[in-house]
Amino acid sequence: MHVANSSLIACIWDFDKTLIPGYMQKPLFETYAVDEQNFWEEVGALSQVYHRQKISVTEDLLYLNHLLTYVKTGPFRGLNNQKLRQLGAELTFFNGLPTFFQTLKDIVEKSERFGTHALKLEHYIISGGLAEMIRGSKIAPHVDGIFGCEFIEEPMLPGFLRQEILSIDSTHREISQIARVIDNTMKTRFLFEINKGVNKHANLDVNASMLSEDRRIPIKNMIYIADGPTDVPMFSIMKGRGGKTFAVHHPDNMQEFAQNDALLESGRVDCYGPADYRPGSLTYRWLTMHVEKIAEGIVQARESLLQSRIHKPPSFDDESSVDHLEQIDLFMS
Repeated sequence: MHVANSSLIACIWDFDKTLIPGYMQKPLFETYAVDEQNFWEEVGALSQVYHRQKISVTEDLLYLNHLLTYVKTGPFRGLNNQKLRQLGAELTFFNGLPTFFQTLKDIVEKSERFGTHALKLEHYIISGGLAEMIRGSKIAPHVDGIFGCEFIEEPMLPGFLRQEILSIDSTHREISQIARVIDNTMKTRFLFEINKGVNKHANLDVNASMLSEDRRIPIKNMIYIADGPTDVPMFSIMKGRGGKTFAVHHPDNMQEFAQNDALLESGRVDCYGPADYRPGSLTYRWLTMHVEKIAEGIVQARESLLQSRIHKPPSFDDESSVDHLEQIDLFMS
């Protein structure tokens, strides 16, 4: 498959402070009457505590482990994946969402020009937050793939291969182990899963070598939207491989605005704007414009490739064509 034949476009989204105003764990703290500020202060202090114990820790694991400690010791007693999904339904999104996700799809899929080429736009969320909460949120039906941190409720015990695995009533389960953690650099792995099509074809290995023309969605057909400096690894990969990058900030937060401006000045992002996805906003206009530009680029590349493969039919004014016809007459006489 040649890159020019790729009919897919992808918008890849961060979640916290990109699609929602704050952090997704807020409904969790409210439901269990846990002091949110105190929890995050404890998480912030854990690194130094373990450092004094001469234990090296991975920063992005700390909040997940501390959350599990809260489950084990009582404050989050009974928390399981089903409950996380239910809490996701309480998340409040920035203005214009989730309608804007469908708007972007319609630009590509309902356009007469793009529709004749069967172009399609897919949305993906890659987040260091909790995947089950995202799956339970109102934006999930508009998303083609969700990559986030995951928990195991019932870990397999020693000897499980020689025993029958018993089903357990889900209402009595609790999350007890980390299944998957996504940090700021790990996000790039899932970018390449989308790029290569690993997320659609389980037999593919994300680390396998693959020609650019065989990749499902070329990075140049992607836009990455996120909120700030922690997304620099993703911004760098996208920019370095021809993708588009856009930073968002809370409309009322001057500090986030300044961070976005610094990202633009350092060449990390192509543009930035408020996390306002309603028609008429800068963010709405920029993203819709560049989705159209990517789609137009695909169409033009396809039409150019087609023209290069089409040979003009012989003309009766062409001397070689006349000679060819005379040869046919002689053969048939």
